[in-house]
Amino acid sequence: MTRSLIAMYKSDGLDLRFRLIFQVDEDGILLREFLHAKGISKRTLTATKYDGGDISVNGIERTVRHPLQSGDEVVITFPPEAPSPGLVPESGHLDIIHEDETLMIVNKPAGQSTIPSRDHPTGTMANIVAGKFAEECLPTTVHVVTRLDRDTSGLICIAKNRHIHHLLSEQMINSGFNRQYVAIVEGNVQEDRFSIVQPIGRKAGSIIERIVREDGQFARTDVEVLHRAVVEGRHLTKVALTLHTGRTHQIRVHMKWAGYPLHGDDLYGGNQGLIGRQALHCAMIGFSHPLTGEKIEFSCEVPLDMKHLTNNEINQMK
Repeated sequence: MTRSLIAMYKSDGLDLRFRLIFQVDEDGILLREFLHAKGISKRTLTATKYDGGDISVNGIERTVRHPLQSGDEVVITFPPEAPSPGLVPESGHLDIIHEDETLMIVNKPAGQSTIPSRDHPTGTMANIVAGKFAEECLPTTVHVVTRLDRDTSGLICIAKNRHIHHLLSEQMINSGFNRQYVAIVEGNVQEDRFSIVQPIGRKAGSIIERIVREDGQFARTDVEVLHRAVVEGRHLTKVALTLHTGRTHQIRVHMKWAGYPLHGDDLYGGNQGLIGRQALHCAMIGFSHPLTGEKIEFSCEVPLDMKHLTNNEINQMK
């Protein structure tokens, strides 16, 4: 297997297009096969060829049928990407946990949508990230890898390039992503640890709500109890949840099915007496860096509204 000795982002002067640089360590492999081994899809190669990118070997532009030799340097320059017409760049605050040339990890507050919709066309996380890219003159658009519901807080992963988005999405499909959430649910959860493996599909007659149904998509959520409490006469349980799949509303649907809806989640049967949104926070994201392969992990604290939801004892739990 040909491996990459060099894989990096490069910008020369005013040309800020995304580049990857590879060094070849075997003879005779075709450029097309070499790039495929690096995870570059046919769709990306086509876009590179026709939409303003290029591929060079030792500084000379080559076709994908070019045979490579050990020691060759391959540079793929990806085409510029423009935001979709519905994504208007805006200025705003971003709580950036991590950023490099390939991706960003952002802590999204509750009450902010991840991407524009008919009801919330502006002020979304994607609008503000697009504004940041525009200010930095980066010829790219926003690629949301992990999305959160409007009223869920916590970490979101955003790729800065179509190819990086593809690599991270492949990790998600192959369970290479580790996402952990903290939630406060209704009731006294009896088991300390358990898994919910139930298929999820759209509820008949609704474009928003999901339910557990036999013909739904496979979904698994692991649950661990962190603390049990009684607050203003209500039994509440603080839980840690690990997602093995990424279905729409997965945690909310699974916890409702288990009989413990999220507190504040009026769509799925939660009581809103103590908080005005579902008490759900993405506290950790871990994955392999798409270029280096290094295992990386990011975390952020539970926000104040969830900390204040219950008594001091539960507030001290991480």
